[in-house]
Parts: sequence; C-alpha cells; structure tokens
Amino acid sequence: MQSIDLNCDMGEAFGNYPMPNDELLMDHITSANIACGFHAGDPDVMQRTVAMAVKKGVAIGAHPGLPDLQGFGRREMKIGAKEAYQITLYQIGALSGFVNAAHGKLAHVKPHGALYNMAAKDVGLAKAIAEAVHDFDPSLVLYGLANSEMITWAKQLGLKTASEVFADRTYQDDGSLTPRKQANALITDEAVSLKQVLMMVKQQQVISTNNKTVPLTAETLCLHGDGAQAVEFAALIRKKLKSEGIIIKAPGNP
Repeated sequence: MQSIDLNCDMGEAFGNYPMPNDELLMDHITSANIACGFHAGDPDVMQRTVAMAVKKGVAIGAHPGLPDLQGFGRREMKIGAKEAYQITLYQIGALSGFVNAAHGKLAHVKPHGALYNMAAKDVGLAKAIAEAVHDFDPSLVLYGLANSEMITWAKQLGLKTASEVFADRTYQDDGSLTPRKQANALITDEAVSLKQVLMMVKQQQVISTNNKTVPLTAETLCLHGDGAQAVEFAALIRKKLKSEGIIIKAPGNP
C-alpha cells in the first residue's frame, strides 16, 4: 500500500511564546522539523517543542537554517561548502542535546528555507549538508526536495532519504518550487491544494505553473503550520489521504 509522511516545521518562535498551532498540529502530523536557533527558535522553545513531540509520539527532526534571524532564513546568503557543513553540524548537535535530555530519538534532518532551496541545486552545498548529517549520525534520514541534488548526494553517501513535496507551494517546470517572491508561489485555495496533494502522492507527479506534468517522488509531505487555518487544513489532508487508503507514517516506522 502507498504511504506518506506528514511533516511540519515547528519551534519557529522565541521566548515564552505559547505556540498553540505547534501542539495542535502534532495530533495530525508524523514528523516535526524543529528550528535550531539560527533562523528561528531558542533554547527554551527548542526544549518545549521537543517535549511536545516526545509526548505526542511524533518523529523529531533538526531543522537547520542560515544564520539569519531577521530574514527568517529565507534570504539567500553567499556561503561555501565548509560553512554549510559547519552550521548544519552545529545545529543538529544543538537540537540533539535537547532530544537526548528528553529521552527521545533524533530521526531526521531537514534544512530550512533558503539553505534548503540553495542546496536543492548547488552540488557543493548539497554534498556538504549530506556529509554533515552522515558524520553526525549515518542512521538519520535526510529530507530534501524531490529530485534535488540534496537527495542525490545523500544517497551517494549511503544516507536514507525522504523526498519531500509541498501541499501549499507551486512548482516550476524543473521540479523546483516557485520562489516566494513571485505572486503565484503559494496555493491558498484548499481545494486546489488538496488536488495537488492527491496527484503527488497517488500519481507521483505534479502540474507546474506552465501546465507541464513533472514527475517526482513523494515520500514526505510538508504542511506549513503558520497559516490561520493550518490545524484544520492538516486534519483535512490527513483525513482525505486515509480515506484514499494511503498509510500515514514517518519514514522507517512500520
């Protein structure tokens, strides 16, 4: 039977913020990507988010980003492979400390924002990130954009991978995500988003903004948690997928 992981970026707050969406969303997802302090998050938020994931039985992943709090890690920065390796390894280590203290298990790594998109196409960055994950723990799963360089290099290093697709983002003809600065980057209509999700999961393809059919591998689906209806949409997606006979589970889970 077909299966899909539902992941969400979490812990992207600062200080004593209640993060209501995060806790509610964990009832509907199978994997949480927790910010590690560079693009968002701080020690208090990291600890609380890890605790929530452990309590809910959600797979925990590190969500390393560029050192850009003001730009939320979404602005491209000129970094080399050495720095990409270092900041990835540093952030995985930071989150791992909280996971170990909570008697949990770190399951995966998913780069954030501009770092993720840059490494999808840049061979040097992709290799560096994959090496950082491998050197920290070769049993970790690396999440990356379907058909991206990050997936390619992770596999070459022998890492387990999860090819990621997006419920609320549009695609270009080459399988890359439409840049957020473009007007048509986000899908705001739930029906349109749901249709795209079912096509990606069931048919392993997506329709680009130029109406081209693009083949892809869909192993994990990203649900963004910062929208007004994020929790309701996550519940809807999960319910619809299950009604189609699709198993919802984290990579590696039976």
